[in-house]
Amino acid sequence: MDAHTAPVSAQDSAPRSVGSSLVTRHSSLITDPVAVFPYLVYKEFLAALVVSILLLIWSLGIDAPLLPEANPGKTENPAKAPWYFVGLQELLVYFDPWIAGVAIPTLIIVGLMSIPYLDTSRNATGTYTFSVRRLALSHFLFGFALWWMLIAIGQFLRGPNWQFYWPWQDWSIAKSAEESLWNVPWWIGLPALVAYFAAGLALPKRRWPWLFERLGRSRYVAAVTFTLLMYGIPLKILLRLLLRVKYVLVTPWFNV
Repeated sequence: MDAHTAPVSAQDSAPRSVGSSLVTRHSSLITDPVAVFPYLVYKEFLAALVVSILLLIWSLGIDAPLLPEANPGKTENPAKAPWYFVGLQELLVYFDPWIAGVAIPTLIIVGLMSIPYLDTSRNATGTYTFSVRRLALSHFLFGFALWWMLIAIGQFLRGPNWQFYWPWQDWSIAKSAEESLWNVPWWIGLPALVAYFAAGLALPKRRWPWLFERLGRSRYVAAVTFTLLMYGIPLKILLRLLLRVKYVLVTPWFNV
């Protein structure tokens, strides 16, 4: 989208059947470029102003949930990070610290930074639509929802000793420690991981051949690898919750 105008092609966004006068009128309107300034900038400024006023009123009317002064002789249980880091704290239940605290945040940042370089399609540029970019938006929204789900679980459903408590359960009733977990043998875990990534790279190419043709080999491998890593997180969580699996692969250097 140009810095000053946001042209939208009627051919890209108008429906195939243009028999009705309403659709024809809509198509003629979106063909002409519309200046970003002042039309869009004014609307964004007003929206930011309204949100700022609401946040100011909210902050004046409700006290911040601050705890008493820290006591060196007493540790809070549970000790939770700020809400925007609770998702990472929740991941520590399912992954080693270097994966949950270093590798996953790094992959998230690098993956988001790579989107403009991996997805160079100009299709539906300047429009808000789901039908045209259904595949890309579905994966992005899944990852976005997954992150908020981890934050919600850690913030509202984790009690003393980081045990899981439903909202109606009393935190004063201590829960027993987690049952014994088991590790998948390496001769099963390693082939399973190889098969997961091999199938994950091959199936999208077979299901959506246009995706490989549009991205090319290197960008296709990078985009699908990031996607597989993202889906690997909920898969590992399900293995932990349903099958009590602690690690899928155990090595002298790292555990997955």
